[in-house]
Amino acid sequence: MAFFDMFKKRPAQPAEPQAPAAQAPAAQPAGEERAGALDAGLEKTKTGLFSKLARAVAGRTTVDADVLDDLEEVLITSDVGVETTVAIIRRIEQRVARDKYMSTAELRRILREEIAALLEEAHSAEGSFGLDAREGEPYVVMVVGVNGAGKTTTIGKLAAQLTRMGRKVWIGAADTFRAAAIDQLGVWADRAGATMIRQEMGSDPASVAFDTLSSARANGADVVLIDTAGRLHNKIGLMNELTKIRNVMQKVIPGAPHEVMLVLDGSTGQNAFEQAKQFTEATQVTSLAITKLDGTAKGGVVVGISDRFRIPVRYIGIGEGVDDLRIFDRKEFVNALFGDEKN
Repeated sequence: MAFFDMFKKRPAQPAEPQAPAAQAPAAQPAGEERAGALDAGLEKTKTGLFSKLARAVAGRTTVDADVLDDLEEVLITSDVGVETTVAIIRRIEQRVARDKYMSTAELRRILREEIAALLEEAHSAEGSFGLDAREGEPYVVMVVGVNGAGKTTTIGKLAAQLTRMGRKVWIGAADTFRAAAIDQLGVWADRAGATMIRQEMGSDPASVAFDTLSSARANGADVVLIDTAGRLHNKIGLMNELTKIRNVMQKVIPGAPHEVMLVLDGSTGQNAFEQAKQFTEATQVTSLAITKLDGTAKGGVVVGISDRFRIPVRYIGIGEGVDDLRIFDRKEFVNALFGDEKN
């Protein structure tokens, strides 16, 4: 079973002692509540995008070259990225040329359609990313990203969601260069009811990964989440370290890691693009988690990074709560930015 399918299936589990009520994760929000939370989380991006768009078309009735020039600036300043912006503008130009006339009133709808199409294309090969774990083997996810991107918090929230579903989760504290990272991960593991494997600060990260997978396999774990160091000052060193961790994992569980998830801070805008570039060059990234979208007007990075790197966005972070780490749904995301299709 693939890792992300675990969030869709909820088999009955044997009764087990429950954590204290104060630490129990909240129930998964459903329907309108879920959509409302996503709307709120992306409100700054939505407000920023449409206020800029309104200024760009003020006093104009048709989509002409000047409007497209202004739209290009709107998208770039919303951190959609230059390459993706050019692709969107080119698509709209083709529609204008084909239809001969397009009013500025239609521009919001057209922009919505083109962004939705880009996200669909960027995720069209989603099924080819990642491997299915062999029956009886833990599913291993190696989590990478720079310090401060929300990597440790993302691991903690994933662990909490999975344990709530009855999965046995092991966490490997392989960022051994920062004592604070190990301690923070330990707090999350305790809250989630997950098992954490750690060594002393400064230990070999690959050794931590080896111990974690060995323990997880021996104890029948379902999922292993491996934290890694987030230093980017030396790309060669990072590449060597991540490669060593991967090689050691495969000695314990052939094919591991089954996912390499890159965590990016959406509020950093263009810096997130550079981080994605660096990490995709350093290791085989198979999925993305983009965090901190609730506090920024730069949510356009989701569109740009997804389009540019053709790596599926698996999760977005829209708040501090456990359930504010959401499985990325393209339709929900576009609806949150532009409103429901009927609007």
